[in-house]
Amino acid sequence: MSSQEQQRATISSNLSDNITQIKSLFQGSPDLVIREFTIQSIRKAAALVYLGGLTDKNSVNNNVLEPLMFQLNMNPTVSISHLITEDQWRAISAAILGGSSVLFVNGNAEASILDTQGWPQRSIEDPQIEASLKGAHQGFVETGSQNIALIRRYIPSTELKIKELRVGQRGATTVSIMYLGDVAQPEILDELVKRIQKINVDAIINAGELGEFIEDNPYSPFPQFISTERPDSAASQILQGRYVMVVDGSPNVLIGPTTFVSFFQSIDDYSTRWLISSFIRLTRYFAFFIALFLPAIYIALISYNYVIIPVKLIISIGESRERVPFPPFAEAILMEITLEMLREAGIRLPAPIGQTVGIVGGIVIGQAAVQAGIVSNIMVIVVASTAIASFIIPNYDMGAAVRFLRFPMMIIASIFGIVGIAAGLMTLIIHLVTLKSLDTPYGSPLAPVRFTDWKDAFIRAPLWIMKKRPVNAHPVQLERQDSTQPEENP
Repeated sequence: MSSQEQQRATISSNLSDNITQIKSLFQGSPDLVIREFTIQSIRKAAALVYLGGLTDKNSVNNNVLEPLMFQLNMNPTVSISHLITEDQWRAISAAILGGSSVLFVNGNAEASILDTQGWPQRSIEDPQIEASLKGAHQGFVETGSQNIALIRRYIPSTELKIKELRVGQRGATTVSIMYLGDVAQPEILDELVKRIQKINVDAIINAGELGEFIEDNPYSPFPQFISTERPDSAASQILQGRYVMVVDGSPNVLIGPTTFVSFFQSIDDYSTRWLISSFIRLTRYFAFFIALFLPAIYIALISYNYVIIPVKLIISIGESRERVPFPPFAEAILMEITLEMLREAGIRLPAPIGQTVGIVGGIVIGQAAVQAGIVSNIMVIVVASTAIASFIIPNYDMGAAVRFLRFPMMIIASIFGIVGIAAGLMTLIIHLVTLKSLDTPYGSPLAPVRFTDWKDAFIRAPLWIMKKRPVNAHPVQLERQDSTQPEENP
């Protein structure tokens, strides 16, 4: 009998046959544990089957084996919170692979599945990528149930709903969609479920893989789901009417639908005075344009449009470039690639060494390149400013998209000058306007124009003014504060 036929079969009432079947299904699994014993109260042979590395051995020994083996009353107490019965081998094997223990009793054609999961887990720590000054110091871990609990801590409401789906033919990964039942748009949930159910792969390892399968435009450089490792950020998005996808085994969750402006919002914006938050957010948008266009503008001005540069400045630039043998485009490409290599090296190395490599390497290489006449001083300033600006963008995926798009901009600037940069900017705007996230316009609240959402787009208005949820989240219940309150600070 093939493995698939074994999975579809039902268990036998004979204990020996069931043990033989288990050994056949898990052939080549040395961590499979089969504990055969006698249930004293009913004098029947039994076997407890589990995978050693995925179960809590204390729970197995103290809450399952000890009561069954030593209690003489007719109903021995098994101290397990969740217990179900099953007669299909497919469900039984899936339960064992998920860390549960399965109890077979001789003469019974059903097995009991006991909730004894206890696989290795990482403790909850500070978020590594999305650091925050005033936000919570808890980040998601690799266990889906713990991540759900972290979000529940922020939204203790019965309206917080969870829809579970299984993805993958070999390693069935649990994907939990969290949302507010009375706020989130049901049509978006239907579309999201439909896309996830169409995924046909062996397994989903992390949230990034899930996002690539369900995004609207796989060829766009811009992220179409927010990936976050912060429970407070995920809870905030749920309260706005969005959906959070928790992938078991991934320390990040996906948030959708999303818009372009969502990637410039940070959890610190809502724990800081609104004037300061607005200034910082405007700085992020300015940094976005600096990181994307500054090298291209430098190439265009030096190569084609130098007549618009003030005379004193062009003389200073000319003196700086006097010994440089390369054209501006080659000079910029060389420095930008070197910067990306240093950035990648700093990520792969241990934290203390990585910081040293990034700082010392950048200073040493930049100074040596200038002294050797390979690049000019002004080019080092441009590249350093670009690097600093890219770090200001709070979302890593959006920052990566900016770093990628910087190179096409440099290429068209070297060919067409300022005109090429303008054409590239218009192409980006058209792309952002036509892009969608779960059929939601990516360019909202600018395209289409929704003035009510401008209160939390480019600036952060006072919290007591933002009485409505963002329209671009398509909430069923738009009001999030008492609409009878006055529109000024009480």
